[in-house]
Amino acid sequence: MKTNTNFMQPEYYYHIYNRGINGETLFKQERNFDYFLQQYAKYIEPIATTYAYVLMGNHFHFLIRIKEEKTIRQNLSAQDDKRTEWIVSNQFAKLFNSYAQAINKQEKRTGALFEEAFRRKPVGTEGYAAQVVYYIHHNPQKHKFVTDFKTYPHSSYPAFVRQGQTRIPREEVFDWFGGRAFFLAYHQDSRGFDEAWFEACWIEGD
Repeated sequence: MKTNTNFMQPEYYYHIYNRGINGETLFKQERNFDYFLQQYAKYIEPIATTYAYVLMGNHFHFLIRIKEEKTIRQNLSAQDDKRTEWIVSNQFAKLFNSYAQAINKQEKRTGALFEEAFRRKPVGTEGYAAQVVYYIHHNPQKHKFVTDFKTYPHSSYPAFVRQGQTRIPREEVFDWFGGRAFFLAYHQDSRGFDEAWFEACWIEGD
C-alpha cells in the first residue's frame, strides 16, 4: 500500500472521518442515511473506492482508496489544469455542501452542518487496513448505539456477510484478514485488536 501524510493523492488509502459541527446530529431522520449514501455515490465514487464505512448519529467513518489520476479525470470529464488533489478535495466539499443544504431545507435550519475540516489518516499496510475495517464496523457498539455492532444497519458490515452484489470490494478486504473465514472470526472475537494503540495512531495522524 502507498501512504502519504499530506493532501489526499491518487492511489493512496485513507481513513476518513467527519462529524457535525458542535456535535450536531447529521442524520435527523432514518431516510437521511440513504440520502447521504446516494450523495456519496454521486460525488465520491468517481474519485475513490470504498472498502468500509459506518454512519453514526453525529459522525461517520470511511476507508477509501483514491483512484488513479487518469480514471478520476475520465470519470469527471476533467479537462482543466486543476491539480488532481484539488479535484479530490472539491468532490468531498460538494458532498458535504449538498447534504448540508438538504438537511437545512428539511429542518428549516441555516448555517454549517459539518466541521470545516474533515480528518483523514493515511493507511499504509494491509494489516493496519484490516484494523481500520474492524474499528469502523465496531464503532456503533463502541458508542453504545447497539449492544452488538453486527446488528447495526448503517455500516458496510452487512455487505460482507450477505450474498448479492455490492460496490465494496469484498474479496480484497477478505485478503487483508487472510480470507473470509478469518474476517468473520476476527469480527466475532477481536482480542487481537488493541484499541488504545489504534486510537493513539489516529491522534498522531491528525
